[in-house]
Amino acid sequence: MLLTVVAFVVALGVLIAVHEWGHYRVAVACGVKVLRFSVGFGRPILRWKREGSDTEFVIGALPLGGYVRMLDEREGEVPADQRHLSFNAQPLRARAAIVAAGPLANLVLAVALLAVVNWAGTQEPAARLATPPAGSLLQSAGVQGGDQVLRAALGDQDWQPVRSLNDLRWMLTRAALDDETVRLDVQRAQRSGSAELRLALQGQVQGEPDAAFFERLGLLGPWTRPVLDKVIAAGAADRAGLREGDVVLRVGNEPVHDGVQLRGLIRRLGASGHAERLDWLVERNGRSLHIPVQPDVERSGEGGQSIARIGAYIGSEPEMVLVQRGPLEGLWAGVQRTWELSSLTLRMMGRMVIGEASLKNISGPLTIADYAGKSASMGLVQYLSFLALISISLGVLNLLPLPVLDGGHLMYYLWEGVTGRSVSEVWAGRLQRAGVAVLLMMMSVAFFNDINRLWG
Repeated sequence: MLLTVVAFVVALGVLIAVHEWGHYRVAVACGVKVLRFSVGFGRPILRWKREGSDTEFVIGALPLGGYVRMLDEREGEVPADQRHLSFNAQPLRARAAIVAAGPLANLVLAVALLAVVNWAGTQEPAARLATPPAGSLLQSAGVQGGDQVLRAALGDQDWQPVRSLNDLRWMLTRAALDDETVRLDVQRAQRSGSAELRLALQGQVQGEPDAAFFERLGLLGPWTRPVLDKVIAAGAADRAGLREGDVVLRVGNEPVHDGVQLRGLIRRLGASGHAERLDWLVERNGRSLHIPVQPDVERSGEGGQSIARIGAYIGSEPEMVLVQRGPLEGLWAGVQRTWELSSLTLRMMGRMVIGEASLKNISGPLTIADYAGKSASMGLVQYLSFLALISISLGVLNLLPLPVLDGGHLMYYLWEGVTGRSVSEVWAGRLQRAGVAVLLMMMSVAFFNDINRLWG
């Protein structure tokens, strides 16, 4: 609990400070007098001024936002000799640059964090695929258990190396959202050589790329050896004489290639409500053994279906690879991933607006805090990846054309640039109230999703 709180507060503090620092630095560069730089709202718990500076730096008691207060004639009287230092007296391009600097600072931070993650390297599952279910896209394309994806390409684009299963998931998600066909260069496991496979992903995303999408695709997880781990006492496996470390080669007449396939095969044996006794071919200490096994059958919570179980943990640890990039490659990969995630965020928001994606995708502070704690417990690299993702979300969110956000002010400046006059006070007030209403609605949905997700 303490780690979650600390990780959440640090994440908010860093992201808010960077956002406001963007506004502050560009304002100073444009010659605007900054009166206060605050991270957090409410009663100040810490304040200071640097020598020779007019800016008061503040840390507020409530770390859920921040602000940069600039000299502005709309907010109070400004001495005549300081009018040139006020925000409202600046040319349009300067005001737009100051407003846009906050979200852009968050996106630059994301690039830097992802570059650090790329340089440090992460352990990820290899792009060796488990046996896809019958009828899935990967099965129809000819993928078999143990096949390894070496490269992938969207449509007619150039090949890109696939370093890990996460790389492959991301490329398939992008292809599905773009209604593209993806080409895969696959190293065969069950027969020699390689093959180029094509997956037509047009129309495969129904709302958002969720678990159901990957199930239709047939990408259930990384390849694992079909080995028995812990055997539960008095379970079906124990009664039959199966032992920890046994490698399952065949169940009845069906060859077994990986742990995911074996788990699915066992579950299906009880579909009729009764599992027959079958001959299992296993390898134990270099010897092949034929062992008759009759699984137990029980009702699952998934629609009351009957499934079979053998009372043993199945599958080895997946093969892991270190994904690490050099200085320039890691930086460029950070730029690319920030752009792609920003684009994906906007697309998902657009899908939610038109009803093609669920509002359940909106997360609030409770979910963010939960993920902050979980990522921090996994290590610094995972925590930095989490910070980058949230920084991208914050940057994109603030660029939305809502009057209470930075994007709303940029929308006003666009109007001013096109028409030559600013938005009237009447319309500014109306738009402000509408923006507050939309933002409150989004916050309510986010909080409701948090409650359901964490305690539902």
